[in-house]
Amino acid sequence: MKAVVFAYHNVGVRCLKALLGGGVEVALVVTHRDNPKENIWFASVEQVARDHGIPVITPDDPNTPEVLARVQAARPDFLFSFYYRHMLKAPLLECAARGAFNMHGSLLPKYRGRVPINWAIIHGETETGATLHVMNVKPDNGPIVDQMAVPILPDDNADEVFAKVTVAAEMVLARSLPALLAGQTEFRQQDLSLGGYFGGRKPEDGRIDPLAGAAQLHNFVRALSHPFPGAFADTESGRLVIWKTLRAGSHGQALQGARLRADDGALWLEAVDGGCLKVLSATLDGAPLEQLAEPLALN
Repeated sequence: MKAVVFAYHNVGVRCLKALLGGGVEVALVVTHRDNPKENIWFASVEQVARDHGIPVITPDDPNTPEVLARVQAARPDFLFSFYYRHMLKAPLLECAARGAFNMHGSLLPKYRGRVPINWAIIHGETETGATLHVMNVKPDNGPIVDQMAVPILPDDNADEVFAKVTVAAEMVLARSLPALLAGQTEFRQQDLSLGGYFGGRKPEDGRIDPLAGAAQLHNFVRALSHPFPGAFADTESGRLVIWKTLRAGSHGQALQGARLRADDGALWLEAVDGGCLKVLSATLDGAPLEQLAEPLALN
């Protein structure tokens, strides 16, 4: 069986390797050029393709006549998309004789769309996962091939959850591949009413809501921690970025907005609902913050 693979990021790397390990001939890999303005903390699909002698291209737009011609010339049985960032239009999807399939980082139909892991943590979910599904021209709504859940522990950050989802994606693809190749897959339609669509996030979306409760603040911080840009607030002393917190009971005070204070050699983030978070890592204007002379109000 022959496939064309559109892929990027760690999920792209592991799933590409799973295809090769499963005996699939990958005729062409389409990936992205790394953006020098982006924090590239993940492995390279392009390097894996080159290591295996697979032709690789990095178009800015995959939906061009030139890319379509390359994919058609490969005569693929399957087309796969593994964390590729562009939507593939109908002419590309129709190139694969046996179907086009996408790996998505959530338990579909929940969290369709962009950055599903970050959104799941922001909303306090206790699990997420990876889903292999049929691709069509609408994002993440095709029939499901298979999916696997992973836990989101109370203090997991997005990087930790992403590592779990990457393993789940590899396992889902590896166990689904034999039936796909044999034409024996049983597809399950999604009930789209059970989930919603979420858009992408930008660094400026990391601004902390000073009126949020302690649980919301904790989820927000861990969803945006390294390698992501971080949860931030502007204060009288400069820009505060909070990287890691732990839930720490209540402070028992009425507050107009969240504030950061120092006590007993530690930093504490006090929320308006009375909840308190111990701040384990924070920076102020880019420098590590370990002590405060006076409490800082988050604006």
